[in-house]
Amino acid sequence: MRTRLVTVLLALITALVVIPGPATADEQGGESLSGQIGQPDDRSQGVEGIRIAVSDGDDEVGADETDPDGNWEVEVPGPGTYDLEVDRGSVPEEYELRETPLVTEGTVEVEPGESSTLILALEEAGEDQSQEESSASPEDDAAEEDEDGAADEEDIEVEGVSGGFGDRFLQLTAAGLLFGLVIAVSAIGLSLIFGTTKLINFAHGDMVTFGAMMALLFSTGAAGLGNSLLAIFAGVGGAILLGAFLEGKVRSTPLIVVQWTAVFGGIAVATAMGVAGDSIAWEVPLWAAAGIAVVMGAVLGGTMERYLWRPLRRRNVAMIQMFIVSIGLALILRHVLLVLFSANRTRYSGFQVQDMVHLGPVSLPPRDLVIIGVAVAALLLVGSLLQFTRIGKAMRAVSDNRDLAESSGIDVDRVTLYVWFLGGGLASLGGVLFGLNQVVDYEMGFRLLLLMFAAVILGGLGTAYGAMVGGLAVGLVAMLSTLWFPAQLMQAWALALMILMLLFRPQGLLGRRERVG
Repeated sequence: MRTRLVTVLLALITALVVIPGPATADEQGGESLSGQIGQPDDRSQGVEGIRIAVSDGDDEVGADETDPDGNWEVEVPGPGTYDLEVDRGSVPEEYELRETPLVTEGTVEVEPGESSTLILALEEAGEDQSQEESSASPEDDAAEEDEDGAADEEDIEVEGVSGGFGDRFLQLTAAGLLFGLVIAVSAIGLSLIFGTTKLINFAHGDMVTFGAMMALLFSTGAAGLGNSLLAIFAGVGGAILLGAFLEGKVRSTPLIVVQWTAVFGGIAVATAMGVAGDSIAWEVPLWAAAGIAVVMGAVLGGTMERYLWRPLRRRNVAMIQMFIVSIGLALILRHVLLVLFSANRTRYSGFQVQDMVHLGPVSLPPRDLVIIGVAVAALLLVGSLLQFTRIGKAMRAVSDNRDLAESSGIDVDRVTLYVWFLGGGLASLGGVLFGLNQVVDYEMGFRLLLLMFAAVILGGLGTAYGAMVGGLAVGLVAMLSTLWFPAQLMQAWALALMILMLLFRPQGLLGRRERVG
C-alpha cells in the first residue's frame, strides 16, 4: 500500500508539472468581454439589438449589438480595467436594465488571457426590483460568490454570505454539501477505475468537461456538429456493445466485420449530417441534453477502455507508462474541446438569474436544489447497483482482488468495460451538475481534478463508497475554510486534509490495510 500511495503522489506531481495551466492570450485568441441578455421571463430567449460599448478611459475600444440569441462579445486590446456601458436607448421599450448589487455596468477588470462573461439582466418596465437577485459569472480570478449562494470552486468571498457567523456557517455548509456532492458524483468513476485496473486516469477531469460541453451543445441547439458527434458516438457505442455481448459467442471474424460496419456507418452518417449542416437543427431541454451527455460520456469511457487501455494491458505496458499515456489523453481531449467550443465561459441558458429559495438562514437558487436532488439520487442508485445487482457485486469483487475474481469465473475484461461505462457516465453527469452550479469552460474538469483525487485518496483508493464520503469531506472543508481564510486557499486546505490522511491513515477512511512484501 505504501508503494502504491507513493506512486499516486508522484503521478500527481507529474501531472502538475506536465499539464499546463490556463492558456495564454495567444492560445485563447486574446482577451474579451462577452455576455448574454435574455428576456426577463425566459432567459433562454435572447433580446436582439441592444448595444454594449467598452471603453478605456475616454477612448472606446469596441462595441457590439446582441444577436437574436442575446449574445454579445467585444474584444479588448489587452488585460486591464475597462468601462462597460449599455446604450439604454437601444433597449426595447417594454424592458429596462435591471439594477443589481453585482456588476452590470461600470468598471470591469480583465486578466491576461481571459474571456470574461458578464450577466446583463433585464426586467419588465416599471417592475419593482428591490427584492430581485441575480447570478454573476464567477470566472474572474477574484470572482465573487453570487447572492444565489452558487460559489465558484476557485474563488469565494466570505463577505458575499450575509448575516452573522452562525448564518454564514450554515450557508457555507449548504454550499459545501452541494460542492461535495458534485465532487463525489464525478469521483466515483475515478475510484472504481483505479480499483479494477490500478490505473490513475488523469483524463477523468476532461471527461467531466466533456459532459458539461455536450449538455451545453444539445440544450442550446444542435446542428451539424451535434448531429455528427451523435452519429459517431452511436456507431462506436454500438460496436463496443456488440463486442461486449457477442464476444465468445460468435466467431471473431464476423463479429469484427459487424463492429467495423457499425463504426464506419456512424462515420458515414456523421459526414452526411455535417454536409446537411444547419438544415437539421434541433434543441432539447437541459434535462434531456444531460441524459444525452451521460450516454455519450459512457460511450467515451467504454471507447477508451476497449481500444486503448485493454490493448495496453495485454501488452504488459508498465503502469507508469500508462500514467503518462493518460496525461497525453487528457491534453488531447482538453484541446479538442477547446478547438470545438472555444475558450469562452458560459452558463446554461435559463438558469443564470433565479429567485432565491429561503430555507431558514440558508438561501439557495432552485438550480442548486435540483443539483442536490440529482446528485443524491445518483449516489443512491450507484450504491444500490454495487450492493444488490450481479454486475455491481462483480465490480466490487474485481476491485477487491482482480486475480481471485478471474479465477472464480468472473469475466474481468467485461466487468472492467462496464466500470468504464459507469465511470464515464458519472463523470459526464458530474460535469453537467458542476456547470449548472458554476460556469462551463474547457478547463472546468481540470480544475476539479485534484479535488477528485483528494476525495478518492481521503475516502480510500478503489472504493466507490470512499469516493462518496471523501467528496463530501473535501467539499465541506473547502467551503468552510473561507470563514477564516482567504478564498484562494480553499483548495489548499482540502489537499492539506488529504496529506494528513496519508500520514495517519494511508488506506483512507473506508480503505483496508494491505500487507506489502
